[in-house]
Amino acid sequence: MMKLTIVSAALLWSLAQPSLAQDAVKAPAAATATSSQTDESVEIESDRMEIKDAEKTSIFTGNVIAKRPDMTLNSDKLIVNYTDAKQPDGSSKNEVSNFDATGHVKIVTGKQKITGEWAKLNYKTNDLTVGGNVTVTQGETVLKGPKLEANLDTDKMVMTGGRVKGSFVPQ
Repeated sequence: MMKLTIVSAALLWSLAQPSLAQDAVKAPAAATATSSQTDESVEIESDRMEIKDAEKTSIFTGNVIAKRPDMTLNSDKLIVNYTDAKQPDGSSKNEVSNFDATGHVKIVTGKQKITGEWAKLNYKTNDLTVGGNVTVTQGETVLKGPKLEANLDTDKMVMTGGRVKGSFVPQ
């Protein structure tokens, strides 16, 4: 597994948070950056990383691990899409619009573990959608269904797409 160098991390997070480009380069030699959206550091590891600047996409493949203090996402592949955002001074900066994870997706938070075949995260709204044999485990309580829609800020979750099964254990 290859840990991103500070240059790769700085490049990725300068795409995600343009105001961080200068700060990330000054950071200690580690694959971490601070997201002004969440005020948390994020570290991404993968076997391979590709940046397609013309397509506004960064692609991480092979044993992807994306960590921040409150959450870890594992997958086979993670695609980060970004857009140009006009600034008040008329300049343009890159901002992350969404993350798409595929293959053996596992998301672990302090409260629960969520698994599925794919996941999409809207970076600006913190809306998460997980699909394909979704399992949510919280303590001994387990929920299963075809699709999960959640907001990571409000902790609201909805299972849709077909039959949902739950095994609820009081805590």
